[in-house]
Amino acid sequence: MEEFVYYNNLYDLYGELLTDKQRAYFEDYYFHNLSFAEMAENYEVSRNAVFKQLHNTIDKLNEYESKLGLFVKKKRIIEIVDKISDLEIKKEILEVL
Repeated sequence: MEEFVYYNNLYDLYGELLTDKQRAYFEDYYFHNLSFAEMAENYEVSRNAVFKQLHNTIDKLNEYESKLGLFVKKKRIIEIVDKISDLEIKKEILEVL
């Protein structure tokens, strides 16, 4: 479950950097909960092709995170914001994130 949430967070941050095909496969698997078999049928490819495309997409998301570190930075900022007692400032910062 943690992995699922993690990749959804990475997708939120870096999804626009993926190709249309990568986004479609990712969304079908992670958002629409389609199986490899269902996706293979929809895209008229083999299940292995679906697996490879998803694997490449996950690799790409991991690569972006390793280079840019936006998820780690966002997580750290949220930890710091949680310590702020002024609710108005806290709300404004969280809206930016």
